[in-house]
Amino acid sequence: MRLDRVSYSVHMGVSVVLDVIINDASASFQIDVPFQADIESLCSQIERFAASKGTDITALDVRGLIPKMIRGIAGCERGCPANAQNLVSSGYKGFEMQYVDGGILTARRKTAEGSMLALKMFPDF
Repeated sequence: MRLDRVSYSVHMGVSVVLDVIINDASASFQIDVPFQADIESLCSQIERFAASKGTDITALDVRGLIPKMIRGIAGCERGCPANAQNLVSSGYKGFEMQYVDGGILTARRKTAEGSMLALKMFPDF
């Protein structure tokens, strides 16, 4: 397992961890300032990881999903409450969403090649 730090400018708030799992391989990304996350950079790293495992996730809307997962776990910068249960209820573009007590939000979906992609986000206490 590799841990990449995705750091941003100083901002108060909860940091989150994003575990990306493709079949049996995983990579972890620490997001120190969730509300100011560089989603493009993070998604590029995730896409490179997926490509290294022989799968293409560019057609999946991971770029749209990650900010929703951040909001589900950490709320929003203006102080709105976290809404993980709402995201699970409404779903997101073919991803199977699940919330586990303790603040773990997961999204799972098969890729075009048949690999299982799972994103697991949780607060870093």
